[in-house]
Amino acid sequence: MQRHFEQELGELKEKLLTMASHTEGAVTLALKALLARDDELARSVKENDTIIDELEKEIDEMAINLLTRAPLSNDLRLITVAMKISHDLERVGDEATTIARRSLELSQEPQLKPYVVIPRMAQMGLEMLKQGLDAFVQRDPTRARAVIPRDKDVDALNKQLHRELSSYMIEKPTTITRCLNLMVISKSLERIADHATNVAEDVVYLYEALDIRHTGKSGSRRPDQ
Repeated sequence: MQRHFEQELGELKEKLLTMASHTEGAVTLALKALLARDDELARSVKENDTIIDELEKEIDEMAINLLTRAPLSNDLRLITVAMKISHDLERVGDEATTIARRSLELSQEPQLKPYVVIPRMAQMGLEMLKQGLDAFVQRDPTRARAVIPRDKDVDALNKQLHRELSSYMIEKPTTITRCLNLMVISKSLERIADHATNVAEDVVYLYEALDIRHTGKSGSRRPDQ
């Protein structure tokens, strides 16, 4: 019985990592569509989002089934964290779809200016997400904690870009639609970093049994550690 339970737990982890791969791919694809002004690529992001949504449902179903049989508190934490991470991954997929949708609109007009901040934000957010997921796989809460402070850097870039785009709209009202679309994309990237932070916090909770959400204590440890 226990061996069968462990096997199903392993399948849950594998399903979560499959979902993570699709999610990271969706963000990468959406960014490529934006930079290349490729409408066909942008439309394909929505198809990937459908796969991500289905994987979330499958993970929820597997997790609920396992929760009724979890013998240990560690198992309970793992199952609930898997559900929470899957929810954050689904939201990242939604943000990728938003980026792709706005890319379609932007491709109908001349490019406002070379994209510098947006690719940087995307790279940072994806790196944060990958590091959080690696920490989950490697059972490394220290690695997860290192993700959390980086969210402020993405926030700062989002604010910087919003200021620049606001100035553009004031100086050249003809750019308003393009600026608003870029603001939405920037906000989506900022939210992706937020979801990556959530994943990292969940990994800390999983392996340290310590809830650090809303505390701002990414570097804290329990007294016995």
